[in-house]
Amino acid sequence: MLSIALEHAAKADAKKITAINLVIGEMSGIVDDSVQFYFDFVSKDTPAEGASLKFERVPACFRCHECQTTFSPTDRQWTCPQCGELRVEIVAGREFYVDSIEVE
Repeated sequence: MLSIALEHAAKADAKKITAINLVIGEMSGIVDDSVQFYFDFVSKDTPAEGASLKFERVPACFRCHECQTTFSPTDRQWTCPQCGELRVEIVAGREFYVDSIEVE
């Protein structure tokens, strides 16, 4: 994440990165506070030092293998609301990427 932001900031001739906008899926297992903690550590003495991280969460979305219904799970209920099938695939919610950066 840091190397991506630094690379694009350099291409824009930016002196400082002020914010990094991240997209993180609900099912990714990524914890905002942990990302911020490690980012603060690895960004020291770089143009990204002190930059804020902004997190956009993508909700989980599943598709049923049986009837192809797309649905958002409720609580821990991952069965298809249409046919009751347990075999589903995650079609959204595992994302983790840099959406954009803000620079000076």
